[in-house]
Amino acid sequence: WQTERKMSSKVYSSLILCICISQTFSLYFHIGETERKCFIEEIPDETMVTGNYKLQLFDPRTGGFMPSSPGLGMHVEIRDPDDKVILSRVYSSEGRFTFTSHTPGEHVICLYSNSTKWFSGSQLRVHFDIQVGEHAIDYAAVAQKEKLTELQLRVRQLLDQVDQIAKEQNYQRYREERFRQTSESTNQRVLWWSIGQVCILVGMGFWQMRHLKSFFEAKKLV
Repeated sequence: WQTERKMSSKVYSSLILCICISQTFSLYFHIGETERKCFIEEIPDETMVTGNYKLQLFDPRTGGFMPSSPGLGMHVEIRDPDDKVILSRVYSSEGRFTFTSHTPGEHVICLYSNSTKWFSGSQLRVHFDIQVGEHAIDYAAVAQKEKLTELQLRVRQLLDQVDQIAKEQNYQRYREERFRQTSESTNQRVLWWSIGQVCILVGMGFWQMRHLKSFFEAKKLV
């Protein structure tokens, strides 16, 4: 019985680990010193998002990248689906930013350096990763702050995951509703456009017949 219990515990731990490995991405990209790079992330409402970045400067002598020079930082600007700025701040060359969405939809995350060297050809490498939902929560800090046991922490993670799944489902319903409204609006416009074309053709035909009739009457052919 103890062996089965240990096996169940291992399977349970593996399942939690597999569930947790999602909704994150990590990458790096190259930009000019004054270039702007933007990402679009679809986020449900009331969802916390955390981004981590690290800025490196190209070294032409070695052909590699080195830590950025002092004073060179990263400007982070985030806009919600209504194009409202919800975060605009200059950070250091390496750091972390956090925000919470209040409107479901596509959020635009833009990164660019605070350099003013418009004619500089320096190239920057930016390491960037973003975490959405429960993945943005530092559970180690939560456990230490709230003094949670391992079991309590796992239950907390499962509750957060269930809550995030519910938000994702609500967001998919929201997208489906918007798509349905767009389809209905498009179909209605196509219908009225077709009716308008028919009316125009009928009117032109009627006008042509009256014009021909007037022409023939003027020529005394009718």
